[in-house]
Amino acid sequence: MGRFRGSLLLVAAIVIGGATPANATAVTDPTARLVKVTTAAKPTDIASRSGDTGLYIAEQDGRIVRFDTKTKAKSTALDLTGRTGASGERGLLGLVFHPNGRFLYVNYTDDDGDTVVARYRMRANKTADPASRTVLFTLEQPYANHNGGGLAFGPGGRLYIGTGDGGSRDDPQRVALDKSSMLGKIISVDPLARNERSAAARIWSVGLRNPWRFEFDDEMNLWVADVGQDKWEEVSLARASAGSGRNANFGWSAYEGFVRFNNDQTAKNHLAPVHVYEHGEDGCSISGGTKVRSAKLPALVGWYVYGDYCSGRITAIKVVGTKTTRVVRLIDDAGSVTAVRSVASGDVYVLNLGGDVSALLPT
Repeated sequence: MGRFRGSLLLVAAIVIGGATPANATAVTDPTARLVKVTTAAKPTDIASRSGDTGLYIAEQDGRIVRFDTKTKAKSTALDLTGRTGASGERGLLGLVFHPNGRFLYVNYTDDDGDTVVARYRMRANKTADPASRTVLFTLEQPYANHNGGGLAFGPGGRLYIGTGDGGSRDDPQRVALDKSSMLGKIISVDPLARNERSAAARIWSVGLRNPWRFEFDDEMNLWVADVGQDKWEEVSLARASAGSGRNANFGWSAYEGFVRFNNDQTAKNHLAPVHVYEHGEDGCSISGGTKVRSAKLPALVGWYVYGDYCSGRITAIKVVGTKTTRVVRLIDDAGSVTAVRSVASGDVYVLNLGGDVSALLPT
C-alpha cells in the first residue's frame, strides 16, 4: 500500500548485561512460520466474530470478503466500491466487529479522500445490510496520505479510531499536538449512536503521525505502531494502569522515536516509545502488530509481534515495564506486509498487499 508512510538485523535476542553465565539456563528464542490460508485483492485488515467460522477481510478497493475457514468458500459480506477505491494510501483501510457480533464498523476514505467511519448491522446470512449504514465519524483529510485507518474497541466499550496527521511530511500544519484538531490522534466515539452528532467524538490520545494499526490488549493496555518519517519506526505502549492512553501524548512531531524532530513543537513529559528501529535493513514502514494471546503460539504469548511493509520482516518483541528486553526476528520475507492482527479467537494473521492472508503458527 505504497509505503503507508508519506504517500501507507534485528538480532535473534538481546542479552542484557553482557555474556550469559556458564551455569545459566539458555534462553530459547520463539520461532514461527506463515501458512497461507486464503488470498484477497490488496488486503488491508482482517477481523472475525465469536461463533462465526468466517474471516472477514477488507480489500483496499472497497470489498469485505468473508472466507469460511471450514468450507473454504468465499463470499462478499459488504461492497463499498461505490463509495471508495484503492489509490495510494486511500481506500478501505480498516474494519472491526462490535463485541456483540451484531455490528460491523468500517474505516475508509471517500471519493474526496476524506475519512469516513460507518456502522452496518449484520444479517443472519453473514452479510452486512447496506440499508443499515450509520455514519459515526468523518474527517477532512488535507493530503492523500497518513489517513490512519485503524479501528479498535477499548475502554468504556467505545470505538477508537486512528486518524494520522493529515499527510504530506513534517506535520506541515502542526496538527498532531494541536488539541483543536482531530488529526494525528486516537479518537473515541459511541459505537451505538444514532448519528455522527450523538456519536460524540472525543480525543483520546495526541501526538501521532500515522497510527495505521493499534489495539487494546486483553488487559486494556494500548499498543500503537506509529509509522515514522525520516529515520525511525516506533511501538508505543500506554498501560491500563496509567489510563490506557487517555490524555496520552505520544510526541510527534516534536519527536520522531527518541529524537527531536520539529523544534517549534513541544511535547513535555510525552510517552516515549518502548521500541524503535532505524530505517534500513529492518525496514521503513511499520505495519502494526498485536500482543499475542493465542494458545496456538504458546512460546509467543505476551509478546508483541509486528511487520514492516518495506522489508517484509515479522518481528517479536518482549516488553517488560517500559523497556523492550528481547527482540526476535520470526520471518525474513512476508512480502509487503499490511497488517499483523489477532482475531476474536486469538489466532494471529499476517496480510500482504500481494494478496496473501496467512496464519502465524509455530514451526
